[in-house]
Amino acid sequence: MAEKSTSADTSKAKDASINAAAQLQEAGLGNILGVGTAWIEAVSDMSAELAHFVAERIKEDVKTQHEILHCRNVTDLQHIQADFIQKAIDQYQAETGKLIEMGSDAFAPKKAD
Repeated sequence: MAEKSTSADTSKAKDASINAAAQLQEAGLGNILGVGTAWIEAVSDMSAELAHFVAERIKEDVKTQHEILHCRNVTDLQHIQADFIQKAIDQYQAETGKLIEMGSDAFAPKKAD
């Protein structure tokens, strides 16, 4: 049967974590403990935005494949492909702008109220 951890083991693990953070600070990473929940939330929001974007692009891929399977001539195929490429370029540009803005907001100093 496995031994249960004691409070001393937990205390040692906490001390090790704090020492590791202190070593990172000394190595030049600054106050890593001061990152805070606001920054973590901003990174989470960016991840969610990116996941949403990828899901929308996959929907566009499926829609385009459906249109290609039902086109009747080369002219329609070229039109479908051109529309797909143009929409992809527009969406990627817009998403890049969103992510840059979200990243800038995440690292901008917060004003005191």
